[in-house]
Amino acid sequence: MSDTRVRTETPAVAQASAPAPPTRVPAWIRDLGMGIRFAAGGGREGWIRTTLTAVGVGLGVALLLGAASVPQLLQNRDDRSYARTPYDSMEAKPPKAGDTTVLVRNTGTQFRGRTATGVFLKADGEHPVLPPGLDKIPAPGEIVVSPALRDLLDDPANKLLKERFDGYRQIGTIGDAGLLSPLELYYYAGADKLTAVGGAHRVARFGQDESLPLDPFLMALVVLICVVLLTPVAIFIGTAVRFGGDRRDRRLAALRLVGADARSVRRIAAGEALFGALLGLAAGAVFFLLLRQLVGVVDLTNVSAYPSDMAPEPALVALVALAVPLSAVLVTLFSLRSVAIEPLGVVRGGKRRGRRLWWRVLLPVAGIGILLASGRVERDVGSFVNVPAIAAGSALTLIGLSALLPWLVEAVVGRLRGGPVPWQLAVRRLQLTSGTAARAVSGITVAVAGAVALQMMFASMHDDFNQTTGQDTTRAQLTVHSMSGNGPLAQRMIDDFTRTPGVTNVIGTVQSYVTRPGKTKVNDITPTTQLTVGTCATLRELADVGSCEDGDTFVSHTNSGEQNTWLDRTARPGKPVNVGADPDFDPRAEPVLWTLPKDSRTVKARPNPSGSKIDGILATPAAVDIEKLSEATTTSWVKLDPNEPDAEEYVRNAAARISPLLGVDSMRAVDRDKQYASIARGLQIGASVTMALIAASMLVSMIEQLRERKRLLAALTAFGTRRSSMAFSLLWQTALPVVLGLALAVAGGLGLGAVMTRMIGKEVTDWWSFLPLTGVGAGMVAIVTLLSLPPLRRMMRPDGLRTE
Repeated sequence: MSDTRVRTETPAVAQASAPAPPTRVPAWIRDLGMGIRFAAGGGREGWIRTTLTAVGVGLGVALLLGAASVPQLLQNRDDRSYARTPYDSMEAKPPKAGDTTVLVRNTGTQFRGRTATGVFLKADGEHPVLPPGLDKIPAPGEIVVSPALRDLLDDPANKLLKERFDGYRQIGTIGDAGLLSPLELYYYAGADKLTAVGGAHRVARFGQDESLPLDPFLMALVVLICVVLLTPVAIFIGTAVRFGGDRRDRRLAALRLVGADARSVRRIAAGEALFGALLGLAAGAVFFLLLRQLVGVVDLTNVSAYPSDMAPEPALVALVALAVPLSAVLVTLFSLRSVAIEPLGVVRGGKRRGRRLWWRVLLPVAGIGILLASGRVERDVGSFVNVPAIAAGSALTLIGLSALLPWLVEAVVGRLRGGPVPWQLAVRRLQLTSGTAARAVSGITVAVAGAVALQMMFASMHDDFNQTTGQDTTRAQLTVHSMSGNGPLAQRMIDDFTRTPGVTNVIGTVQSYVTRPGKTKVNDITPTTQLTVGTCATLRELADVGSCEDGDTFVSHTNSGEQNTWLDRTARPGKPVNVGADPDFDPRAEPVLWTLPKDSRTVKARPNPSGSKIDGILATPAAVDIEKLSEATTTSWVKLDPNEPDAEEYVRNAAARISPLLGVDSMRAVDRDKQYASIARGLQIGASVTMALIAASMLVSMIEQLRERKRLLAALTAFGTRRSSMAFSLLWQTALPVVLGLALAVAGGLGLGAVMTRMIGKEVTDWWSFLPLTGVGAGMVAIVTLLSLPPLRRMMRPDGLRTE
């Protein structure tokens, strides 16, 4: 009976002493913590795997933090721009001169493709208002420059630029508060010849918002750019947390052998991924801090910023900090959903179940449907742009393409048979682990698809934001203008520019508006036309004047009926015109009469180098006293010698010697919208960073795959497989998924681009925009493959067969 009692009581005692199984939340905490301990204490191999995951996640996190900093960066730059902009009250009368008012006039120059912007200042009193970054208004002959411009002027290689500012004495540098970025070329110069009628205007304070609302077309484009640049980053992070999957599965099988159940091992695996993601967050913060310092010293496509400007929005930082670890856990659990981890090994099923296609197709179809249902974007001021719909639709479409890629790779490689040894090795490996290969190139697939769609949108709206100016850059490349017009100035401009190295021709004019004297008005406006004074050689560039001698005058017609009516009522041969102030603007001004000679011939105008025809009176210098012209301007067109690379710099220096108030502008055949150009520049920066990230991710993924197969590679080498065959097999393993991914990217990108183009009411103008983009993608594959060859060579050594 004693034996019976012992046997009957022992289970009860054992049951009473056994610990209660943990509930759901404590079990998660326990298993995740165990996974973190395994990742941290996994020895050299474990730390290599964790480091690769952390680096991969860190690169993505750094880019996400950089994107989260863009709103604050732009806001900081805009705030400084507003603060230094002269305030314009938009009233009919400007402020009167006083103790605090300042005369300002914008100016600037260019030097070898770089633009230096400046402002002329003249204080009206003893206590003038100051723009940000200045301690005092520079006196005439003094200049305050930005640190970047100071360094440029101090460089001996920039002697031509220094000559342009020889007439000024540097008295200091502009503070950070007065500059958009540390690399901005900016200056304030004192001037004593500024007048309110000479192009300058008087201000009582600085600080005004001159920003324009973003064009609705450009708003839709910006949303698509953000999705295209950030979606590959999210995909890359999801790929990085799955590094080392094969080794992890073997460790999980060992845990099953010692008693862990299937749910526990999955949570432990999620804990390992969580540790790598947490380290990735820390690494990403470090990478981001390094990136912040670079933006202050690297001028990427003329865009830079102060490091303090890159301050991520706290809400976005919190979102990244929560989303990255959470995605690491979810991705790991999702990847193990079809894997049976048993005590004796990992069982993936004797018969591989094909990937389901229906939900992969549903994602891009849903994305396209959302875009089609979001409505058309109208290009009207204040037009509604459905930003959430555009973002969600384009993101779903691109994510759907990345989801379709594993199915496509599996379906294609599963039907491949035979071929050379390298080909067979590559195909067999892809048949066994097609998902890993597809994930490695999913980022480039999404990036290329998005780039194709963006390129189609850019091409379709190109004509809306790039207008032909009509300027003839074969006749002249520079225009030089002055707000004051007189014969000696015009002649000096012609003479000095003609003697300037690299100049082949100069056209110089003095222009003013003249009115019909008396009380004759048309619609309450005095008949007015333009008077242009120039040499016979100059007038031949402006009209078909035929024979010409100094003292001749002409009446130039452009065959425009409305303009000819005004011209014929003003320019009447043998009748006087008022060359003084316009009575409509200054009723108290006394008329200054000049009689248009009776023998003035009527000629047909021809376009000047700027592309416009002059409809009015043409006169040679001996025919009219230029000093009597009211508010005249002087303009010169300068043709440069293409064989002299610094011809433009010589002309700018010559203009500065004549007068610092002369404006020199480069002529161009196409005028590009500033907002459009800014977005295009931002896309170039973002695309460059994203492509670099994708290349880095492919390389890290490739190295991780090689580490997983280190023993297999060494075994194949030991059995006599040639190293060249191994190298070519590696190339095919990368090239096959990439070719399939690029084909999918082209199809998806063309579809997304066509839908987005339809949304803005445009027609697709370029169906072949994918060709250069696919070339970039193929080039990245070649570079990554070449960089992975040295690690491959090391892993084929016989010591790869060593085990513990």
